[in-house]
Amino acid sequence: MKKSELLLATILLPLDFLAVVLAGITAYSIRFSGKFPVVFQMPWSDYFKLVWLVAVVWTVLFIFSGLYSLNQSRKLRQQLKKVILACSLGFVVLIIYIFFVRESFSSRFIVLAGWLLVMIYMGTLRLLMALLRRLLYRHGVAIRRVVVIGDSKTTEVLIHRFSVQKELGYHVVKRFSNFNSDDAEDLTKLLLGTQVDEVIQTDPNLTKAEVLRLYDFADEHQLVFRYAADLLDTKVLRVEVTELAGVPIVEVKKTSLDGWGRVMKRVFDIVMALIIITLTSPIMLLTALIIKLDSRGPVFFSRLDDGSPLYRVGQGGRLFRYLKFRSMIDKHNAMRYHELADKNIRTDGPLIKIKDDPRITKVGKFIRRFSIDELSELFLVLAGSMSLVGPRPHLPEEVARYQAHHKKVLTIKPGITGLAQVSGRSDLSFEDEVRLDAYYIENWSLWLDFIILLRTPLAVFKSRQAE
Repeated sequence: MKKSELLLATILLPLDFLAVVLAGITAYSIRFSGKFPVVFQMPWSDYFKLVWLVAVVWTVLFIFSGLYSLNQSRKLRQQLKKVILACSLGFVVLIIYIFFVRESFSSRFIVLAGWLLVMIYMGTLRLLMALLRRLLYRHGVAIRRVVVIGDSKTTEVLIHRFSVQKELGYHVVKRFSNFNSDDAEDLTKLLLGTQVDEVIQTDPNLTKAEVLRLYDFADEHQLVFRYAADLLDTKVLRVEVTELAGVPIVEVKKTSLDGWGRVMKRVFDIVMALIIITLTSPIMLLTALIIKLDSRGPVFFSRLDDGSPLYRVGQGGRLFRYLKFRSMIDKHNAMRYHELADKNIRTDGPLIKIKDDPRITKVGKFIRRFSIDELSELFLVLAGSMSLVGPRPHLPEEVARYQAHHKKVLTIKPGITGLAQVSGRSDLSFEDEVRLDAYYIENWSLWLDFIILLRTPLAVFKSRQAE
């Protein structure tokens, strides 16, 4: 999901909210313009409060009606149909409310006029949004850069329409007739110097091995994968069928954490992180103090032994600056790769875990045991580098040893806690962690995040085999 598309969808919700408010104000102004006999009386202040309440309720109904789904058709006719249905649902809810509380509001004109005006205002917004999107696409802004795989009539039709119909918002970067191992290598080289947003498999005659190789490639390199046939009878858990230039296209959805879900998760992260920071700030201040009293060195572990910044691997394989409360003797991090390498108890994967680690300070052992050293990650959540819930962030040298299927965990932002952490923490094998993280990615919901956060304190205090 491109940021420009997400921005347009995010802006639409508050604009719709204001459209409902404006419709209510307009209906009131028309009713009391002096051209109609006044039978119904209601003070402006009371009416205005009611309009805001109606706007909130209707906006919630719009959300549940799928009005802001980023997977819906871009056709204006389909969008207007959804607007009419959503507004009609709000109208019915309002009528039911008036039926039970008739004494507080009884103007049928305002209700009917407001309903019609909301549909007009919201329809106009979508018309303007469509015109803006077309204008941006024609100037090469916010377009999707795609690689097309196939040698068929469908392939030729799509490539032609993408080049002629700029308003579709697609630009073909490269075309491959097939997708064998040599093509995969060529596409890997292309990605190093060229931005690619997605790959589209347009040839139903590709072998099943080529299609699965293409899917695995897109999954490994964090690319959106779409295909024009139903050949993927394995590995595909979520699909979305859309029409693109008159051709039915199926998109493989890696996670429901996309589009509006991404916005909700970000808002949830910010609100909850601020609350947790407020509640744990005395603990963090005390931790900083005892770290300074216990051993020499900085409060935070944010740099390597040579003074270079400490990084972790985030969403899409991008690096981000990382820090946590220091729990080791200063400048002893590199020992894990040399003097202590033979004491690694995590031999099942790319991670390194030293049991009875001699580098850990007395205070460090305590704050690690109860995960207090990770409280500083809350500030990385506010910065947008991490999320409250997600796969653990790993070191670049650890990610470099990932197998192809391990890289699925890079689909979303890493988290302070996650499904793997509350299901066994460090007692799990690396493959089990990846499977749990993959399940979370494919089945994300805001409710699941909330449940994982509630289970986290229990997991922290539960005894473990590997400390």
